[in-house]
Amino acid sequence: MRTSLQTERLVLRRFSTADADDLVDLDADPEVMRFITGGLPTSREEIQDRVLPAFLTYYEQYEGYGFWAAVEQATGEFLGWFRFRPFRDGGPGDFALGFRLRRSAWGQGYATEGSRALIRVGFTEWGVQRVVAQTMAVNAASRRVLEKAGLTLVRAFHQPWPYRREGDQFGDVEYALDKAGWQEQE
Repeated sequence: MRTSLQTERLVLRRFSTADADDLVDLDADPEVMRFITGGLPTSREEIQDRVLPAFLTYYEQYEGYGFWAAVEQATGEFLGWFRFRPFRDGGPGDFALGFRLRRSAWGQGYATEGSRALIRVGFTEWGVQRVVAQTMAVNAASRRVLEKAGLTLVRAFHQPWPYRREGDQFGDVEYALDKAGWQEQE
């Protein structure tokens, strides 16, 4: 069972209860939360009572994958997180990829680097058959990351969200990459 993953510049590791402050800080930035909650922060209580316990419980349910704290190797700085777990709306072997990084980490290639590492491990170690990721249609930065990680646009759609977000009238997009397509890229 994998509890961490190392890339050229990142360590992706399991979360612990000691990560609550970093998660609160991450979700307090209105720009980080712009496409998620319309800029509203996640309260400390929600992080401590709901979000972090859900991350930790996930490790008990699924061996080797779930939510990964992203830490910069050189400094030990918490940069954000990645999600790699079974895709709720997919078939067997379909996994959902997601990420949320501090603004200071944007534009540095960390999201692509972490995504590629999880995709590689998913296809080579965890029996993943297809990786799926969804984002708002207007979230150009996340869409670029998904494309750089090898995923291609599959569909546009509209889903209900509990928060009004700028650009939500344009809906969402889904990207995917199957194992055969990934092997061709390698």
